[in-house]
Formats: sequence, C-alpha cells, structure tokens
Amino acid sequence: MLEFAEKTLLAGIGALSLTQKKGEELFEELKERLNLTEEEGKKLFSKMQDAAKENQQRLEDLAREEVQKTCDRLGVVTAEEYNKLEKRIEQLEKRLQAQTK
Repeated sequence: MLEFAEKTLLAGIGALSLTQKKGEELFEELKERLNLTEEEGKKLFSKMQDAAKENQQRLEDLAREEVQKTCDRLGVVTAEEYNKLEKRIEQLEKRLQAQTK
C-alpha cells in the first residue's frame, strides 16, 4: 500500500514537471501575443513560477496527508511509536532478567 502511495506521489511530481514545461511554453506564447517587454515577461514568468511552486507544495502536503490517513487506517505504526515500543521491550526484558536471577 505504501508503494502505491509513493508511486502516486511521484506521478504527481512528474506531472508537475510536465506542467511547468507547458507553463514555460504558454509563457513564451503569451509574451509574443501580448508584446511584453523582457522585463514584463520576466515578472510574469516569476509570478507563474511562484504559483507553480505553491501548487506543488499543496500537492505534496495533500499527498503526505493521504499517505498518513492510509497508514492510520491500516494500523501502520510510525517510526517514533516503533522506537518507543522497542525501548519498552528492552526495559521489560531487563526487569525480567533481573527477576529470574
């Protein structure tokens, strides 16, 4: 299940890369059609890049949330929970060994 989530996340990031490429093409087309100066074009491109980065961050956040929800539904423990249990088991084993001596 985690593999599926990882593949979905990677596919989304790949799609964003393609979207960015298309965005650059759209930018060039708009620049020509609107007769933008180089400075105006740079400002427009910068705004487009900022919007793309913001959307990419939102997508990553949503993907992380969905993976977390899926892990919760499946009962997958976090690394932190696992480490706590491991330490607790070690303590219990030490106490058990002390009692059997």
